[in-house]
This record gives sequence, structure tokens and C-alpha cells, in this order.
Amino acid sequence: MKPSLQLKISQHLTLTPQLQQSIKLLQLSTLELNQELERFLLENPMLEREDGDGSDFAPGSAQGPGETPEAGNQPDTPAPGEEAHGDAEPASFDEAGEWSSASSGSSNRDDDDDTDFQELQAAGTSLRDHLDQQVSLSPLSDRDRALVRFIIEALDDDGYLNQSLDELLPLLPPELEYDLDDLSIALHHVQNLDPAGIGARTPQECLSLQLRAMPSCPTRDLALKIVDEHLDLLAERNFLRIKRATGCDDDALRAAHALICRLDPHPGSQHSVQETRYILPDVVVRKVRNRWTVTLNPEAMPKLRINSLYASILQQNRGSGGALTSQLQEARWLIKNVQQRFDTILRVSQAIVDQQRQFFDYGDVAMRPLTLREIADQLELHESTVSRVTTQKFMATPRGVFELKYFFGSHVATDTGGAASSTAIRALIRQLVEAEDRKKPLSDAKIAELLGQQGIVVARRTIAKYRESLNIPPVSLRKAI
Repeated sequence: MKPSLQLKISQHLTLTPQLQQSIKLLQLSTLELNQELERFLLENPMLEREDGDGSDFAPGSAQGPGETPEAGNQPDTPAPGEEAHGDAEPASFDEAGEWSSASSGSSNRDDDDDTDFQELQAAGTSLRDHLDQQVSLSPLSDRDRALVRFIIEALDDDGYLNQSLDELLPLLPPELEYDLDDLSIALHHVQNLDPAGIGARTPQECLSLQLRAMPSCPTRDLALKIVDEHLDLLAERNFLRIKRATGCDDDALRAAHALICRLDPHPGSQHSVQETRYILPDVVVRKVRNRWTVTLNPEAMPKLRINSLYASILQQNRGSGGALTSQLQEARWLIKNVQQRFDTILRVSQAIVDQQRQFFDYGDVAMRPLTLREIADQLELHESTVSRVTTQKFMATPRGVFELKYFFGSHVATDTGGAASSTAIRALIRQLVEAEDRKKPLSDAKIAELLGQQGIVVARRTIAKYRESLNIPPVSLRKAI
């Protein structure tokens, strides 16, 4: 064995840094894109936002040395297809799911609107704070008040006490000499607080507490009897056995059932602090001259440009600014890749709208089967590129805001040799259930039969899967009195 030199020829694909950056930006959501751009703005002095504060977004031009910064800072002009026409049906951003500054700011409401004040107060007060305020005003001793607050701290966000009193007792300081009777009395105080149902240990107890807090009447008394003794029959919708057990008639049972349905099984949720998520659509769909047209949402597009000061310094010191030259090239790449990202999103979105134009005219029932490969072949893109474009990118339409992936789906064969999309079938199932006789609701087999009469061949188990995805309960739980 000895060392030797060998010449080998091979082919392999190498992604340039610019191409890697383009792919990365393409798969980012709008929020993630802006976070990535903030990082670039901090690291690269050659890059800046046109507006200076990051509150406005639209693509800018890649300015280099010697180019005037004013060239990329001209007033926005409407994109092709956005002009107003007499037969156009524009959907405003408010209609598409966004709040404008006018709608979220000052309004014509009176400052003394008690309803608004109560809603804001409830939204801004946590469940424990709400209960603690009531305990502070109660005529309890300091010892009892401390124990009541101990139980309040053990409640979950829905207001339930998930731990038994036996489990809570060892958590108390032994020197205070509390016993189970003390805990039971404290729990009783908690269950008398507002909102009714707080401190329940089971959903049945929660409903019972709410009914006991109401004034006594025949309907309330019957509802309480059903909850306390026959809740399992009510869950099974076995109204015949309930009538036999309680001796009530249809009208009384219907009124009691309606009262129970109005109860809140999660009494603490009204005080839960939930994070509000806002979706900023990447594109907007409008009907212009009887054609559904897609335009980029200017609010989602960052305005970037080359910093004119550093560009002029680099121009004056040619050949001596190695670091700035590299950063200038990186800034140009970024601006170009951001522009290319939105151009690709626009192309894919318009292709989707052209394929699904029946959906925009008639709704979910007109959705046609569509695959990523169809769009990729139409636009001469790779299927993985279309997948990246349609993930976490949103489209504002007159029918609502949808992720681009919403318009793709599997298909089911029809008798005529065609295909129906799973989205359209789900919409048909919902329509059939909404129109059914609640005394004789449709079974999954009957729904499959009705769809078969329309030429759509769907198995019963497929109907059950689609029904569950729509959160529609089974036939036994949809039966009414």
C-alpha cells in the first residue's frame, strides 16, 4: 500500500447562499418573515426600511451606489387589476377579516355605555381575582377567608376543583389544625360565589349548582331532577325513559331540556385570559370585470431599500470597503429574494383562484378537487415550491380568510366518472344535517344514500369521518324531543 493520486469526475447539486435564502424566505409566514427581516436590518447597515418605522410594507427596489434613494420612495400606485370598475365587487380588508384603524379606534359609542364597561372589566379580570374580590367583601373570619382562598387557588381555568378534599388537606400547614369539615365548609362558600357553578368537581355538579342558584319554578325543578338523577339518559337522548321516570309531558321536558342547554359547563372560561391571534392575509381576492383577481396585500409586504448614506460612502471609497461591499451584495440579494417570494405567492394564489373560481361564486359545495402537482405543472414550478408557498400563507376573500392549503383536498369518484372534492362533500353533509328533521335525524348510512342519489358515491365510514371532522354529533345525539 502506498499513497497515490486519482482523478474522479462527478456531478452534484450545490445550493448557493442566495438560493438557500430564497427557499428559506419562501417557507416563512408573514410574521416569521418580518422577524427575519428585523434580524437582517440589525446586522446589515446597508439595509433599511423605506418608511423608517416598519409600520408600512411594500417591496422596494434594490438601490446601489449612485442611485437616488427617492427613486424607491415614490407614492404607492394601484397594482394591475386593482382599479375600481362599475361592475367590480371589491372586498375591503374589514370584510376579509382585518380591523382598520377606524373600526378599532374611536367610535360613536357613548363613554357611559355600561355594557361595554362590564365586558371590558370581565375580560380584564382573571377568575381568581374575580373570586377574591367577592371573598374580600364576605363576612368571614380571617381563618375561613384564608381557607376559601386556598380552594380558589386550586381551581382550574374552567372553575372546576379537580383535586379531592382528601388530597388538598395534607397541603395545609398542620399547625393550623384544619380538618375535612373545614375544607367542606370552605368549598360550600366557594360554590356560592359568582359565577354559578364555580367549585364544582364534576360537570353534573356544575350544572346542578347553576340550577340551584335559580328561582324555583316547575321548569327549573324538572331540569334539576333530570341533572341530578337522569343525566346519563339525557346524554343518550333517551327522552322516552326520562318521561317515564319523571312523569312529565313533552312540553315540560322540552322546556327543561332548553334550560339545561343554556347552562354553562365551563363557568370560569368567561374570565380566562386568551391570547388574541390576528391573521394578516398575504393576498386579497376581488371580483373585477366578472373575473376573480388576486392582488398582494400591501400591508404584508416589507418596504426595503439600500441605505443611501452607506452606498455613497462605498462609492467614494471604491476598492477599500471590503466589508461594506459584501454587505451591499447581501442586501441586494435579500431585497430581490423578498420580491421574488411575493411574486411567487401571487402567481400561485392566482392559479388557485382560477382553478377554484366556482368556490368563490357558490361556496364550499362548488369546491373542486385540486392537488399541489396540478398547480406546479401549470406554473412550471416544483411541487415542493408550491407546498412551501401554500403553508401559513393566507388569502382574504369575500367569503372569509383562508390558508392557501384550504383549497387543496382529496377527491371522491362520482357515478358520471368525475370527482367531487372532500370539502364539497363536507359542505353537502352539513347542509343535509342542518335541514334534517330533528325528531328523525339522518344516519350516516342515510346521508350516504342521499349523496348517492346526487351521483356522489361515498361509503358510510367516510361519511362518519367527515361528520366527525365537522364536529357534528352522531344521530343518537342529534335527536330532539
